[in-house]
Amino acid sequence: MSYKYYIHLGTVNNVILLSTDGYVVLHSETTLMLKILLYTANFAPEPTGIGKYSGEMAAWLAAQGHQVRVVSAPPYYPSWKLEKGYAWPPYRREQWQGVDVWRAPLWVPSKPNGITRLLHLFTFVLSSLPVMLWQILWRPNVVITVAPALMCAPTGWLVARLSGGKAWLHIQDFEVDVAFQMGLLKGKLLKKVVLGSERWLLRRFDSVSSISGQMLDKLRQKGIAERKIRFFPNWVDIAHIFPLDKPSDYREELDIHTDTKVVLFSGTLGGKQGLMVIPDAARKLSHRKDLIFIICGDGVMKPQLEAASAGLTNIRFLPLQPFGRLGQLLGLADIHLLPQSPDAADLVLPSKLSGMLASGRPVIAMCQQSTEIARLVTECGLVVAPEDGSALADAVIKLADDNELRKDLGIKARHSAKEKFEKHGVLNRLVYQLRFVTGTVQNAIYDLSSH
Repeated sequence: MSYKYYIHLGTVNNVILLSTDGYVVLHSETTLMLKILLYTANFAPEPTGIGKYSGEMAAWLAAQGHQVRVVSAPPYYPSWKLEKGYAWPPYRREQWQGVDVWRAPLWVPSKPNGITRLLHLFTFVLSSLPVMLWQILWRPNVVITVAPALMCAPTGWLVARLSGGKAWLHIQDFEVDVAFQMGLLKGKLLKKVVLGSERWLLRRFDSVSSISGQMLDKLRQKGIAERKIRFFPNWVDIAHIFPLDKPSDYREELDIHTDTKVVLFSGTLGGKQGLMVIPDAARKLSHRKDLIFIICGDGVMKPQLEAASAGLTNIRFLPLQPFGRLGQLLGLADIHLLPQSPDAADLVLPSKLSGMLASGRPVIAMCQQSTEIARLVTECGLVVAPEDGSALADAVIKLADDNELRKDLGIKARHSAKEKFEKHGVLNRLVYQLRFVTGTVQNAIYDLSSH
């Protein structure tokens, strides 16, 4: 049974879960706490991507009273370099914001590509295996494996089965499909074997979650039973990121005039973003002295972006900024950019989008009109074809020259963030899903599973 909605009643852990054909009332004044094992190659203090969300989720669950253990690699992303102090000892155990973190080593390539990424993840699978097997003695209620890396899924599933817990796979992006569509992996026979193995593996899990509606549809296409599919989107802390009521501190620090419109991309500079369109558009708009493009972040594409921007005075680069300043950084933008590779557009949903929306600024997405990214952004921004510098330049001009349009779209963006991606709502829904999956919800007075 798939539960579509929930209503949390008061402060005594009462809840109504609604489905398409009825409802269930659950109530318990002393809800059982869960023992949750999170298995992920990326974890805090990584500031972006999977590491950021895995860290925030684990800390939030621990703060609610759940026992949380994490088996992860040392932090290395997005710089693709081990964080200082993590080279030795290779194995370690840490306490982080109430979370028990176990680190296992991995090899980090200096120039990641298709083959080296696979080897990189495989080293973590091997090194983390004994650490994961040790967790069987702890007997977690649920083992949540985060993909990427799907290579970790067999170990996560095995540990859940041997410990008597439930096996949950959370898919942040369909890395196998992306690898084939972007040409990182090639060959019809290889594709048939790999995708077939993936489908077989996915079906073994008790629950499989993902972050967007179209990614859930992808799970259905892969043959995952509806009763196992869970919607678990990435979230945003709307109390930390909100529309600024005065110019961002960054304007003064970067000496940007108050009349200059800032066009901002902030995030990981990776291959799936289609980022080369930004310097292309900046070159086409070099005559507009009232516009400046800012690219903030780090990643494998940074050298190429810098080379493509050589000689341009209307584009600037910033290193990755501290999380504590994220609200000020996103508030610097008059216009946010969300470029995307056409090959990956519906196999991933960029986590940075929720922060853009929460800042109350309009977004220009570069993706196909049929994608979920386009559906979300159409409500609060503009959508143009991917990798089309001229179309992006035209969209920037349209928003830059229309103050009222920017204001209206920004208001809608903030509303969308609050409605769809608010942090506590998303994570509370996760807890109720975990309790159903593990059978730890007490006193169900009406069971929809019989209908």
